[in-house]
Amino acid sequence: MTPPIEISIIARENIKPSSPTPNHLKTFKLSVLDQMVPPIYIPILLFYPTSDHQRVQQLKKSLSETLTRFYPFAGTIKDNAFIECNDDGACFIEAQVSCLLSHILNEPDHQVLKQFLPINFESSEAGKGCVLLVQANYFKGGGIAVGLCLSHKIADAATLSTFIRSWAASASGADQRVVNPLFDSVPMAPPKDISVDPPSVEMKVYKSVTKRFVFHGSKIAALKAKVANNFVENPTRVEALAALIWKCARKASRVTLGFSSRPSAFYQNVNIRNKIVPPVPNGSVGNFVGSFIARSEEGAETDLRGLIAELRKGIEQFTSKAKRVPLSEDISVISEPQMAAIGLLSRDDMDFYVCTSWCRFELYEAADFGWGKPMWVSSAVPTCNNMVILVDAEGGDGIECWIRLNEDEMKVFECDQELLSYAAFNPSVWKTG
Repeated sequence: MTPPIEISIIARENIKPSSPTPNHLKTFKLSVLDQMVPPIYIPILLFYPTSDHQRVQQLKKSLSETLTRFYPFAGTIKDNAFIECNDDGACFIEAQVSCLLSHILNEPDHQVLKQFLPINFESSEAGKGCVLLVQANYFKGGGIAVGLCLSHKIADAATLSTFIRSWAASASGADQRVVNPLFDSVPMAPPKDISVDPPSVEMKVYKSVTKRFVFHGSKIAALKAKVANNFVENPTRVEALAALIWKCARKASRVTLGFSSRPSAFYQNVNIRNKIVPPVPNGSVGNFVGSFIARSEEGAETDLRGLIAELRKGIEQFTSKAKRVPLSEDISVISEPQMAAIGLLSRDDMDFYVCTSWCRFELYEAADFGWGKPMWVSSAVPTCNNMVILVDAEGGDGIECWIRLNEDEMKVFECDQELLSYAAFNPSVWKTG
């Protein structure tokens, strides 16, 4: 078990852009895609074994330079309609941690990890307060964890990755890697008259727990070979893992509730940048996120091949519709799955799961601030029950999975032998030497 820790705030300041935002850029409109997102923060934690705390001053200086390019991140969100680019800046906190970094990384615990973030990521401030907050955590004996919270009202995981890449390039002096963001979402998805934030999609409230599982590259390759079939001849890593997690979670629900059969649905978020017309570059800032719902009805087969076929059908149908009509003319490809999810959540006779993938964003490669690549990248925790977050493991072949389930269902899920034949339960990420 991780020993009790104390975190003491030793400094707090606002980092302002190095150059003032021009008057003609003082108001940054949110796109309708941004308006549809609930007011929460996207959290991420970056862990480094370095003892070079002096470099944090360069971190602040480069953040100031980066905010000049990402100027809306230094502003304040107003009325779910626009960001007032007032150059108030990003909140930067420095904190001293009472324990060794190895104590945290030997057995990562999501409740402990949340303490290294600068704010509760479910805070309503994400919709009306500071857009970006950073916390630099200094561990006893050396080591730093950089926690970021970026408002979801202006960013998705791809935008977060773009920002980190640009900031890290500036901090490390790799000017050739500095990314200039593109603010092109409003012409593609013009804002609507939505003066209040949409409600968060609330999952049913149970006593829940969050656990971490790691799938190494060789295990994923074996799983992909097992689930391949005539309909899905070459499944992706995410498809293969999603099918396995869905099957095992569904099985845990049936065992816990005492049902032999029960319908379920799997809500998968999708980066739509290369799936819409016209496609947009990865450097485009905003919420270019769509979704689809794969379903398995009561009595339907729950073998892996059947579930992965449902997942593939879902993404193909989504992509086909997304390429048919520009978002500026019709956003139903985005809004309809969201409305359908709200309807499904109101049902007590089915299981509903949400999956978000952060894979292929190259976060380890992006986050070299001059200390080298982080030894571990974590998305912190899922924000609601029955939620799955997939993140690339170091090296890029493996995937880490954070999953939050009903406490009783997790007791069954974490002992599932089929799951454990592919996954390692919460292995250490601490490296010596």
